[in-house]
Amino acid sequence: MNEAQAFASADSLHQALLGVGYHAERSLVTALFLAQRLQRPLLLEGEPGVGKTELAKALALLTQRPLIRLQCYDGLEQREALYEWNHAAQLLHMRALQDRAVPEDIEREAWQPRFLIRRPLLQALQTPAPGAVLLIDEIDRADEPFEAFLLEFLGEYQVSIPELGTQRALAQPLTLLTSNRTRDLNDAVKRRCLYHWLDYPSRERELAIVRSQVPQASTALSAQVATFVARLRQPPMAAAFQRSPGVAESVEWARALVALDTLQLDPEVVRDTAGVLFKQREDLAALEPLIEGLLQPEAA
Repeated sequence: MNEAQAFASADSLHQALLGVGYHAERSLVTALFLAQRLQRPLLLEGEPGVGKTELAKALALLTQRPLIRLQCYDGLEQREALYEWNHAAQLLHMRALQDRAVPEDIEREAWQPRFLIRRPLLQALQTPAPGAVLLIDEIDRADEPFEAFLLEFLGEYQVSIPELGTQRALAQPLTLLTSNRTRDLNDAVKRRCLYHWLDYPSRERELAIVRSQVPQASTALSAQVATFVARLRQPPMAAAFQRSPGVAESVEWARALVALDTLQLDPEVVRDTAGVLFKQREDLAALEPLIEGLLQPEAA
């Protein structure tokens, strides 16, 4: 499906996302449609594993745009996100010219675009039409000075490079920012974005996701996986765990169960594969006494 068809309306966008295997609720589709129509970045917050990053991948697939990903982390610097100069190549070039050019020409030659190492943000600005899908992933892991640096980019889709001047977007990228909310983001960043909280899916939506992503799983096994994980997330059950499994873990668990030729969940196979759902020793220990009850048909 081409971009014009996919974004003609929120309904057509919803169908397009389904076509590439992404099952989104109506409110998320509406937020994404408005972000494209209003040419605004979209900030997605939610627990890890609920599908924030996968949405960017699905969006790139259905629009046939390149996906450019900036993975944020503590201590991320502007040069790692935007650009830096290839100083080794510049020095070699200047040495080659020093006997054949005047100093002013040598200096001017050194600051040419061919010596520029383009990092994700500059790559996104210089992607020709129709542009890129830009994913600024886990922005809450970066620090506040980096958020301040992003303000010009998010507000005007341009950056300043002292040696080359202002670099404006050739085509505005479809921009998604994700946050696991390990800290609150600056209000100035939020004001430049549309916002959506991405929650865990309902049991029915998660079942549809598992069936779509793991078609090898039987209908009965997919239903058991969706039901089991949904019960893990329900209060007061969820309070026993440091972090509930996300959709990504549900899908991976279904794949693991298929690899083991599992036809039906039982306590033994849950114990053997619990490390797919949980990544903390404490969570594995908390799960053990709950397994029997979680597998009962009448479990809440």
